[in-house]
Parts: sequence; structure tokens; C-alpha cells
Amino acid sequence: MTYAADRLHEEVAYIAYHFHWARDEILDLDHLERRRWVREIAHINTRVNESR
Repeated sequence: MTYAADRLHEEVAYIAYHFHWARDEILDLDHLERRRWVREIAHINTRVNESR
């Protein structure tokens, strides 16, 4: 099974937007590591939004 292209684009855009990493850097991450960064960014966003 392949990873859905739309989901991959969402993850790359999300990480690039928040961490300003280049697309190729993000695509070099394996799937599990990329998903972990997405979760970490989401946790950061949640904490920031709760403190407002």
C-alpha cells in the first residue's frame, strides 16, 4: 500500500509552514518520523492556543 499523495502533501506543507524546513528535507524523513513531527507541532500549537 502506498501513502496517499494528498496526505503526504498536507504533512509536508504543515511541517514546512511551522518549521520552515525545505520540501526535500521533509520528504527525506521516513513516514513514522514525519508523522511524529506533525504530532509534535500539533502539541505545540495546542499549548500556545491554550495559553492565549
